[in-house]
Amino acid sequence: MKIYTKTGDSGKTSLIGGTRVPKYHDRIEAYGTVDELNAFVGLIRDHIEVSDPKRKILLEIQEKLFRLESHLAEDSEGVLTRMMPQLNEKDVEFLEHEMDAMNELLPELTNFILPGGHIVVSYCHIARTVCRRAERISTRLHERFHVSEIDLKYLNRLSDYFFVLGRYYSMVTKSPEVLWKP
Repeated sequence: MKIYTKTGDSGKTSLIGGTRVPKYHDRIEAYGTVDELNAFVGLIRDHIEVSDPKRKILLEIQEKLFRLESHLAEDSEGVLTRMMPQLNEKDVEFLEHEMDAMNELLPELTNFILPGGHIVVSYCHIARTVCRRAERISTRLHERFHVSEIDLKYLNRLSDYFFVLGRYYSMVTKSPEVLWKP
């Protein structure tokens, strides 16, 4: 199979289901941003120790993001994605549980913190901000097309997860958190 099809050379692409849309279509923007997030999650995973159990969690998150991308890429008929794996409340609860477990190890946060201090921490903050952008785009998309409420909820919780993960890796790497003091 060739990776190039030449069907997008004129600035259009196909949604799942076959509908052709411009490459700047809101659906393309939404799933493209989730794809960008997925790439950053892979980058975080590649920068932590092979023995770190968070690698497995990040891989699971990547799989969930692929599901979400497929939901955002469906055409208005939604013919094929009904058969695709869905996200569910347990996926959101898993993120909450992971955040709660990390938060128990972290000092109380009383100020905003400036991103940085260690490369993994910085990548976590980039993932957080890309996730927030994906959430904003998907929420806007939901005004015109159906976007599953659980997909929006997962994105919201996932951005929180990356914030806590960044704080967790500040602790693990003994990198000081720089507090923002206005």
